[in-house]
Amino acid sequence: MTSLQESALATADGNTGDAPVVHEDQLGYRRRELVEPDWRRLPGWADVTEAQWRDPQWQRVHCVRSVPQLRALAGPLLRESFYTDLVEDQRTGATMSMLVTPQMLNTMAPFASANPDDFTEAFLADPIRRYMIPVASDRNTVWRSHPYSERDSLHEAEMWAVEGLTHRYPAKVLAELTSTCPQYCGHCTRMDLVGNSTPQVAKNKLELRPVDRQDAMIGYLQRTPSVCGVVVSGGDVANVPWPQLESFLLRLLEIDHIRDIGMGTKALAGLPQHWLQPKVLDGIERVATLARQRAVNLSIHTHINHVHTVTPLVAEASRAALDRGVRDIRNQGVLMRGINDSAATLLSLCFALHGEANILPYYLYMCDMIPNAEHWRLSVWEAQELQHRIMGYLPGYATPRVVCDVPYVGKRWVHQVDEYDRDKGISYWTKNYRTGTERTEDTSDEEILRRRYPYYDPISTLDEAGQDWWRETGQYLEI
Repeated sequence: MTSLQESALATADGNTGDAPVVHEDQLGYRRRELVEPDWRRLPGWADVTEAQWRDPQWQRVHCVRSVPQLRALAGPLLRESFYTDLVEDQRTGATMSMLVTPQMLNTMAPFASANPDDFTEAFLADPIRRYMIPVASDRNTVWRSHPYSERDSLHEAEMWAVEGLTHRYPAKVLAELTSTCPQYCGHCTRMDLVGNSTPQVAKNKLELRPVDRQDAMIGYLQRTPSVCGVVVSGGDVANVPWPQLESFLLRLLEIDHIRDIGMGTKALAGLPQHWLQPKVLDGIERVATLARQRAVNLSIHTHINHVHTVTPLVAEASRAALDRGVRDIRNQGVLMRGINDSAATLLSLCFALHGEANILPYYLYMCDMIPNAEHWRLSVWEAQELQHRIMGYLPGYATPRVVCDVPYVGKRWVHQVDEYDRDKGISYWTKNYRTGTERTEDTSDEEILRRRYPYYDPISTLDEAGQDWWRETGQYLEI
C-alpha cells in the first residue's frame, strides 16, 4: 500500500499514517485518493478473492453476528480483554444485536500493526468500531441513559397513519417497508422496531404481511393529496427483494400528487455490492426513467458518519446509481462524540462524499435520545459550534445542515432553538404545523403552534451545578 493510500485513511484515532485531510488547527483542503483497505490483513479473510469480496451474497453470508465469529475472523490480533468488554456490553448495554458486513468491518483499524497489543488498541479506538461494535467501556457509567430517553424517541409509531407509514410532516411521509437491515448501527434511532431483540430490548414487530402493509400504505397515499414526498425506508430498502421494492416504487409513481421519492439505505456504504448488482441497477434505471418522464424526483438517502467508510466501492455504487438516472444521493450522517465531533473530521467526510463519491452532504443529525446513548450524544451548543466551524468550506448546496430532531416537532436547524437554558441543558423548540396525532386533536392551531417542546443535552456535558440540579430533581440515574 502506498504512502498516499495510507495518509488518505489515517486519522489521529490510533491508526498510523499522516494527518487527516483537514486539520483542526488549520482547516483546509487537499484532494485525497479513496482507498479500499486490504481485507486479507485479517486472518479469517486471508484467502478471500476480489471476486468474492465484490459478491453481495458472499458479503451477507460472512457478516459478523457474534463474538465467536469476530474471534475467528481476527484470530490472534484482538486480545481477550476486547471480547470481555464486548460480551459485557451485549449483556448490559446494547440496544441493537450484532450484525456487521465485511465491507464495513474492513474499514476499522485499516493500518494497525499486526502486534496484538497495537491492533487491539487501534481497534478499540477506531471511530467506526465505536458505533458499529460498541463495548461496555465506551458507555457513560454515570449517565448511561438520559432520564427522558425513550425507545421510540421520535414517537414515530404514534404517528403511523397505517402500520409502518409515519405521517409526521404536513407534506411528506416515511414508509417502513421492513424492520431489518444488512447491518445494525449501535445508535439506531429505530432501535424500538429494527433488528433482533437484545437482553435490554424486546423489539416491537410489524404485524401485517408485507403485501398487506404496502397495500395499506398505497391506499392511504391515494386518499391523501396533501402528501407530495415519500421516503421509502425501514430498516433498509436493501433488505427488500428488488422486485418487491420496484413494484412499490412504481405504484408510488402512479399517484399523481407524489412528486418526490427517496430510498433510504445505509447499505450504500455498508454493502455497496448490493447496489452494484446488474439486476438492481437495471431496476433503478427502469424506475428512474419513469420518474423522469413524470417529472418526479428520485433520490437515494444514505447514512455515512466517517470518511474511512467512503471507499472506491462506495463511490462506484454511487456513480452507477446516478448513471442510471437517480437525481441525487444525499447523506444523512449522525453527529457522535468520539466519532465525528470535530470540524476536521466532518470536513474530511464532506470533501470525500462530495468530491470523490458524488454524494451530497445533506444532513448531520444530532444523535437521538434513545436509551444507553449518552456517550454518543452532543449538546446543542456543541452542534451549533460545529455548524459554524464547517461553514464556507463547501459549496452552499453541499454544506450539510446540522439538525436536531426534536420529539413531536421534527427536524430543526440547531440555530432555530427558541430558548436555551445551558446551565440545565434544556432547549425549547416550536413548530409551524400539526404533526401526527395532533391532526385529530380537538385543539386550536394557535395553541399547538404556541407550545414549546423540550430537548435535553447530555447531562455529562453540564457543569457540576447543572448535574447537581438533575440529581436533586430525582432524575439522577447512576448505573
